[in-house]
Amino acid sequence: MTYTVLLYSDDARVRDRIRLAIGTRPAPDLELEFVDSTTYDDCIRLIDTYDIDLLVLDGEAAPAGGLGIARQLRDEVADCPPVVVVIARAADRWLAAFAKADATLVHPLDPMVTGRTVATLLRARATA
Repeated sequence: MTYTVLLYSDDARVRDRIRLAIGTRPAPDLELEFVDSTTYDDCIRLIDTYDIDLLVLDGEAAPAGGLGIARQLRDEVADCPPVVVVIARAADRWLAAFAKADATLVHPLDPMVTGRTVATLLRARATA
């Protein structure tokens, strides 16, 4: 089965690093396709338009950060897909918890941790 992952960041290099760390097959049983979003409005439009299975949001994006978007989606979207927030400092995990993110990843991204995190969240969503 192919899963759709929305990558949100205002920086194309950050989106590329996230995509590279996840890969198109984070596990043998999972195949991914990516949808990129560069703005808050685009992110919301894509969530409304596509069947998104996982959101990976850049917590350092500007002007709308991934932490704020995560919190808004959790509060406003009935069946919100799992949310991963990529943060610059491990100390910001409390902000991700406040934003109701399902998981956090810290720059620089470790491909093993990133792939395992994505696979775990997608498998949990598939069985829910």
